[in-house]
Amino acid sequence: MAGIGASKWIADSAVHAAKKGRPNFFYIYLPHLDYAAQRSGPDSAAADQAVADLDELLGSLFERFRAAYGADPLWLVAGEYAITPVQHVTCPNRILREAGLLAVREADDGEHLDFEASAAFAMVDHQFSHVFVKGADAEIVRRVAGLFTGRPGIDEVLAGDQRARYELDHPRSGEVVLISTPDSWQAYYWWFDDERAPAFARTVDIHRKPGYDPVELHFDPATKSIPLDATLVKGSHGAPVREGYQRTVMLSSEPGLLPHHTGMRDTDVFHVIIREFGIAPF
Repeated sequence: MAGIGASKWIADSAVHAAKKGRPNFFYIYLPHLDYAAQRSGPDSAAADQAVADLDELLGSLFERFRAAYGADPLWLVAGEYAITPVQHVTCPNRILREAGLLAVREADDGEHLDFEASAAFAMVDHQFSHVFVKGADAEIVRRVAGLFTGRPGIDEVLAGDQRARYELDHPRSGEVVLISTPDSWQAYYWWFDDERAPAFARTVDIHRKPGYDPVELHFDPATKSIPLDATLVKGSHGAPVREGYQRTVMLSSEPGLLPHHTGMRDTDVFHVIIREFGIAPF
């Protein structure tokens, strides 16, 4: 149910801090563009209205900071990602369950994922997921990779050393990483019958779901529940950027501060900031 009010509260809090303490650095996160673009699609009327609402809020924020400091501060605006339209969803845990690799346990409120008994399970996040294989068993890793290679909605399947392609060869990464095509995303669902879904599946409960659940954006205040329909989601992000429409922006209120190319990485924002503060790289 988060809307412009949530971002307004953040902006108001920043202005309060600016007036009271006048710090020389702010990191202000305004999440407003996430909601409508995922719920209705990035090209929807609702997403356009969200842009207009945020534009108005930013204008007010800039004016109030000017008043608090008596001058215009340097503003850097960095988009975290671009939401792209999606028309397809993959449920890796259902596929793993069909293959006999994911186990569930019966509870009074439905089927719960049994982590201990599962040979593999997927932790999903928008357009990619980490598949964790029990004991990093090489044969099961090969089976998992084979299950998803060439499957509709899956663009890349990375196992072992292949994960280094995106610097995901990390001890906390899954043994297999699944990356969606730009028009698809991944849901955490493991049940085949909605009647057997655990009770928390219909609630906003980020701690018990193995991955991000954007269907929560369709929470119905009347029923105090969310529908179990992953096709309701119309926007997502996270697939490697290959086309211009997958790119977001970085803006500066002063010219000449940003590189004159479109190949900036998220981590490059750090270098821009420390350069402006006169801090030597370490």
